[in-house]
Amino acid sequence: MVRVIGLMSGTSVDGIDAALVEISGKDLDIKIELIAAQTYPYPPKLREKILLVCAGEEISMQEFAELDDAIAFAFADAAQCIQIDNQASQKRAILIGSHGQTVYHRPPASLDYGDIKNSTSSLGYSLQLGRGELIAHLTKTTTISNFRNADIAAGGQGAPLVPRIDAALLSHPQETRCIQNIGGISNVAYLPARQGDWLEKIRGWDTGPGNSLLDLAVYQLSNGAKTYDENGDWAASGNICHTLVEEWLQHEYFQTPPPKSTGRELFGVDYLKQCFADAAKYQLSPAHFLATLTELTAASIVENYRLFLPQLPQRVLLCGGGSRNLYLQNRLRSRLGEVPVTTTDEFGLNADFKEAIAFAVLAYWRQMGNPGNLPSATGANQEVLLGEIYQYISAN
Repeated sequence: MVRVIGLMSGTSVDGIDAALVEISGKDLDIKIELIAAQTYPYPPKLREKILLVCAGEEISMQEFAELDDAIAFAFADAAQCIQIDNQASQKRAILIGSHGQTVYHRPPASLDYGDIKNSTSSLGYSLQLGRGELIAHLTKTTTISNFRNADIAAGGQGAPLVPRIDAALLSHPQETRCIQNIGGISNVAYLPARQGDWLEKIRGWDTGPGNSLLDLAVYQLSNGAKTYDENGDWAASGNICHTLVEEWLQHEYFQTPPPKSTGRELFGVDYLKQCFADAAKYQLSPAHFLATLTELTAASIVENYRLFLPQLPQRVLLCGGGSRNLYLQNRLRSRLGEVPVTTTDEFGLNADFKEAIAFAVLAYWRQMGNPGNLPSATGANQEVLLGEIYQYISAN
């Protein structure tokens, strides 16, 4: 067994998820044991700065460097704390897999939608801050980071990277499943029954907004008193404007076939402003607006299934922060009819920390020399090793 720490902060910028896991086996034949998991919030000023940069605030190169360092320090602190907080075993992690903090994501030029135009390059681009070499130095632990770049260089989206992990840990011999992560952005991994050439039939892509628009709307509607809608209670007290949801679903992104990926660059502050403008003619109360915005997340997920899957899955497993939104869960169940909707918790994989676990696995695979991407999900032209290794070797 190899002890690995996975670190992840998503588009919601809620904090750094740290997962301490033990992993054995190789490639898809692996077993994991979650030893500990914890979310370590960003310092408020750092979180505010990250959100501003993600929203397009211009900063100097000096500020950029300082931000990169600050995020690396925060990630290193999370890696150290997860071990200090769980000292029952003296065994230390020998490897860290750090996703870093995405501050910019540009899909390949073939996905030219709305005002997001990639005319200068046919390749995508994705930037995660939090330097792996600094994390390795601060923690005295070999660190692997920059997982997306190799897939992008091979013509892929650089996202989603989790479908291969889902295939290893959540596929079933007879049952077709969708693993639906609902973070700031939602992404799906479609897993056919584990038979024949099943691996080549796996699909994965970003379905659209998850919590990103909801969190921004809650913060605005509550005048900063709230940062998210706990359990979806506020939205549940409102009524859905279905006409508006259908209008929003006409957005080109939802109609674009996969592979595809997105981020706050598309479903962020500017998009939310347009949503408020579109809703003005319906005179929606805050609760009605949140119910309608929540329905967009649920409807866009199911619309993606109906448009781009060979068939609806036999089961949907939710993970990510949105899996705790009970109202959103119920709306997905309503739209999927007889398809059971549950969480990955019920199948042995912690729904809150699955993404952090995934980057521990990706780091482990990188060390083992196993590929980490699935071309059928990312659109890359081949399987590649993911991540840049920053080896920690003491001079003493």
